[in-house]
This record gives sequence, structure tokens and C-alpha cells, in this order.
Amino acid sequence: MERRTLLATAGAALATFHPDAAARARAAATRAAGRTPDAIAADEDFWFQVRHAFTIDRNSINLNSGSVSPAPQVVQRAMEDYLRIMNMSPALYVDEFLIPQRELVRSRLATAFGCSPEEIAITRNTTEALETVLFGLDLKPGDEVLTTTQDYPSMLASWRQRERRDGLVLRTVPFPVPPPSLDDLSQRIERAITPRTRVIMICHVTYTTGQIFPVQRICRMARERGIQTLVDGAHGFAHFPFRVDDLECDYYGTSLHKWLTAPVGTGFLYVRRDKIAKLWPHWGAPAELDGDIRKFESIGTHSVAPLNAITEALTFYESIGPARKAARLRYLRARWVDRVAALRGVRVLTPSDPEQACGLGAMSIDGVDADALTGYLLKKHQIHVRPRFVPGEFSCIRVTPNVFTTLAEIDVFSSAIEAAVRQLA
Repeated sequence: MERRTLLATAGAALATFHPDAAARARAAATRAAGRTPDAIAADEDFWFQVRHAFTIDRNSINLNSGSVSPAPQVVQRAMEDYLRIMNMSPALYVDEFLIPQRELVRSRLATAFGCSPEEIAITRNTTEALETVLFGLDLKPGDEVLTTTQDYPSMLASWRQRERRDGLVLRTVPFPVPPPSLDDLSQRIERAITPRTRVIMICHVTYTTGQIFPVQRICRMARERGIQTLVDGAHGFAHFPFRVDDLECDYYGTSLHKWLTAPVGTGFLYVRRDKIAKLWPHWGAPAELDGDIRKFESIGTHSVAPLNAITEALTFYESIGPARKAARLRYLRARWVDRVAALRGVRVLTPSDPEQACGLGAMSIDGVDADALTGYLLKKHQIHVRPRFVPGEFSCIRVTPNVFTTLAEIDVFSSAIEAAVRQLA
């Protein structure tokens, strides 16, 4: 068969994607037209349709979407179909058909993020995205990098490796949980800046307690001082609505298998256009790509199926509506927080202010180890949460529902915490 016929056959196979899951979400969104996101947040009929888009095991309660979220059926099927096409004729179909399709993925992500497609590199996760920047910046011995004690451990470990290898200085800023205000957070960063500060790295949303940082304020302050800004967006993108202009950062890395519900092993790196040429790629790339965002994608042979299925996840997310999703996530967090916050020994570490938190919340019980509480919830109540620790500061359990989470599941969690207070504290 000629190449044209082969590619047409592959295209026909791709056209067999099953739209049922996205159709349910679109139908729910249509019925919600004209109603506010806050009104939809409490509409269980709306979210009933969304829940049925997922293949969720209802015999366990998944409150750990912050690590890896399930993908809706339409995304699963898309990835499976791409995988089948890859195996029809891998060298031909991948190189000539599937990899070129990635440009549409890039364009869709750029539209959602509010930047040019020439500023988006498709990666496999946040760590890959951020380490591309972290190891690609030209920094000299004595240059200082400023971050917080609550950035992700692998990022802190990577900067400390550069300390050992290149003589950089990593400075970490602690902050209380919850903090008194967004002003307090930006002021703590500002006070820690020295004449040697060259990079500020902050979490858009902390992986520990879900604290949303005043990113734009910090990035503007840094730019005025000639300091570059790197934002850890692992828990930002598709969690709540924002655009890159709302951040004004130089670099942003995120995972798409968390809040976007894309396939596991997907993410992106944003690099401001005027920064691309000076940033070294993590893997070798030819000189003619120096100014091309695609130089950050030279990772060798890899499966394209998860990456090409990102567009289905974007379509699903957009069919629900970013504002509706954020309102629902805040509604779910408020439901369990309002019930457990007054319990003896319970400490909620996430602010109630909607500007400072969305769906990700955290709590602790005085005298109860976070690992022990996590094990108790799983063994006794079939609830999956994640323990989080900041050495020398605090420990907690992180609670991350998603659009497939039911109110009944949130109430089971609240009841389990009440039981834990009686039995463990």
C-alpha cells in the first residue's frame, strides 16, 4: 500500500474514538447554561453525569487525585487507539503521522494556557519540565536560588545537586500553614532576596496544603530586580482558571495527569519566548534548534500515545467548564472542612479564602502521626489520602477530591475523621 493509503487507514482508525464520556459532560454543561458556577457546584444531577464519564472503583474512595488522577473513559480510549495505531507500523505511523499531530496538542495547550504554541514544550511530568529549566540555566558559583521549604522534594534535591556541582547557594523560606495573608507570603520572599539572588522558584499551589501563592506579585517584584522566575505548577493547571498573563513568570512546568485528568506521564513546560535561546536543553539538541521550543522535547524514543491523547483531556475539561470545576472543588473541600474543623485536636492547614485555595486541602490531628492516620483511613474505611511532611515544620494528610467525587464519599471521609479523633487521638 502507498504511504497515503496507510496514513488514511490510520486516520480512519482514529476516527473511531468513543465520544460517550465527553458527550455526557457536554450534555450536563448544556443543561447548566445560564447558571452560576457556585449554583452548579451543589447540583448533584450535573455532577452525576460527569461521574459516569469515569471508570471509578466505587468500593474505595479516592481522595488522592493530587498524585495521579484517573482519566475519563474518552481519554483512556483515545490512548488505547493511538497505541493500536503505533503497533500497526511503528516506524512509519509514529514518525509520519502521530508525531506531526503533536503540533495540534501544542496549539491546544497554548490556547488553554494563554501563550504562543512556540512557548510550549510537551513533557512527561512536572519534574521533567522544571529540571529542564533548573539544569539549563547558566548560573555561576555563588549565585543564589530562592524558594520555600515547601517546594517539591525532588526539586529541592535537584537544586542541592547544583549546589554540590556548581557552587550555587540554595536559600529556603519557611512560612506558616495557613499563612496570615497573601501579602505575608510575598513579603517573606521579598525579605529573603539578596544582591546574589538570580532565580526565584515558587509553587503555584503547594503540594503539601494546597496554598495558592501570589505568583504575579512575586514575579513582578523579581523582574524589577532582574531575577528570573520558575513556577512549579504541578497543582495549578486545570485546577482552577488562570492564564499565563495572570502569572507573568518566565518558566512554568506542570503535570497533566493530575487536575487535567490526562494520561499518566503527560505534562508541559512553558518558556517565555525571549528566554528560549539562552536556556540549555536537558538533552542534546542541534544548534539550529537553539531558539525553538521543540529542543526541549529531544528525549529519544518514547510512547506517543499518552501525549497525543492530551487533546481529549482538554476537550473533556473544557466541556465541564473551568469555572464550574473550580467551584465544585472548593465546594467539596468546604464540605469536609466545615464538618471536621471544630473537632478536638483537628487542625486544618489550608486557608478558607478562595483566593488562597481550591480543591486541595490538608489537615492533621494532634498526637496522630500522618502515616498512621493514612493507614487507618485506608484499612478501616477504604479511603485513600496522601501523608505529607515538611521536616522540622509539620506533617498532615492531603485530601484531593476531583470531579468524580460524590458528596457521599466526602461525608464518609468526614465520619472517618470523627472516628479517628475518638479512637486514635
